[in-house]
Amino acid sequence: MISTRELTKDFVVSRTETVHAVRGISLDVAPGELVAVLGPNGAGKTTTLRMLTTLIAPTSGTATVAGYDVRSDPARVRRRIGYVGQGNGAGHSQRVGDELLGQGAIYGMDRRAAKRRTAELLENLELKELAQRKVSELSGGQRRRLDVAMGLVHAPGLLFLDEPSTGLDPQNRANLWQHILRMREQHAMTIVLTTHYLDEADSMAERVVVVDHGEVIADDTAEVLKTRLAGDRIVLTVAASNHSRIQELAERLPGAREFTSTGDQVSVRVTDGPGALPILLGAAQQDGVPVAAAQVHRPTLDDVFLNLTGRSLREADTDGKAAA
Repeated sequence: MISTRELTKDFVVSRTETVHAVRGISLDVAPGELVAVLGPNGAGKTTTLRMLTTLIAPTSGTATVAGYDVRSDPARVRRRIGYVGQGNGAGHSQRVGDELLGQGAIYGMDRRAAKRRTAELLENLELKELAQRKVSELSGGQRRRLDVAMGLVHAPGLLFLDEPSTGLDPQNRANLWQHILRMREQHAMTIVLTTHYLDEADSMAERVVVVDHGEVIADDTAEVLKTRLAGDRIVLTVAASNHSRIQELAERLPGAREFTSTGDQVSVRVTDGPGALPILLGAAQQDGVPVAAAQVHRPTLDDVFLNLTGRSLREADTDGKAAA
């Protein structure tokens, strides 16, 4: 559905300053995949999506989307994709049902087909009771569901979602994703999304692409990235006088790394926490080192980002917002 090679985008700020927003992204997305793109503010995620949706032209490189080149066939690309941007797409003074009907007309649907599709989307996204209400009267969650509905009016095979749940409370986020995933299953859609919610990417995406400074720095399933780039962390509660001995024992574990000790706790990162913990506890018992408590912490995608870049994604986002 998507194939890019060395895609770049530069923005000329002044005669002496050029911002290299995207620095050569190569990416393939197969039909039916749900791919999450992660990265801090300013990493190039939204710029990449805007190039793939033909909203801005690439500086260099190539990209085909839904079988068509984004440079030479932008109209055909647009007919085959849906795009939900970060801002609300509906007019504040328009009625919900009218916005969907108008969107259908934009895509060349006759009025009967547009009415049928509008009714279907209103039902599926729980907007039926709001059809006559003005957009300005909707809650944040209702507006985002309307944005998704507008992106799906023409039944695209590929849907781009740029931070679709930002600003929603946990209940509305879960509700929105329930609708999106159900629609995806019904219509076998391919979905590419950007998000700052790591739990969304972890639990729903079949692939996670990590972008930093306009480049892809990791691309795999969330589970593989967490295991290969982060690993499990074992935390033992022991007396401070035994920290060095526990570390010596932990160093014998396969893939042991990143030793830390704070207060009465010692931690070590390993490849297989559940498998390594009994070995470490057995060695401690044999060596006469009492262990008061032991835990295995599974890695997160933020651990992956920290491992790749030396900073957490949350810290990077905070820095980016402060700089903005």
